[in-house]
Amino acid sequence: MNGITSSMEDYLEAISIAYDGEKGARVTDIKILMNVKTPSVSGALKSLEARGLITHEKYGRVKLTKEGQAIAREVKKRHYIISEFLRDIVGVRPATAEIDACKIEHVLSKETFLKLMEFVNNHTKQKPQEK
Repeated sequence: MNGITSSMEDYLEAISIAYDGEKGARVTDIKILMNVKTPSVSGALKSLEARGLITHEKYGRVKLTKEGQAIAREVKKRHYIISEFLRDIVGVRPATAEIDACKIEHVLSKETFLKLMEFVNNHTKQKPQEK
């Protein structure tokens, strides 16, 4: 997606999860969510900032740009749909579904994801006669 790596997508997702209102995300929270050391976060932030996906002042909070927000939303959406499919349709344990969704979300083609999303939407919505 947009020529960014799956690792960069993971960082964007972590930043969006760690967001504290308008303040942005703290590097410490990103580090904890990603389970990495501070130098790894710093390197990723430099790459994301160079691509215009975040803003970050030294020792300050990290903020997503509009493009960064759009990518983070898309990653979260893919993760949610895949996790829901694995958990609610396939029957995978929730913890395993979360772990596997993190892996799968980066390798599915857009076509496959759209079909999977359509399938999940059609099979998880309660039909009126089933209420």
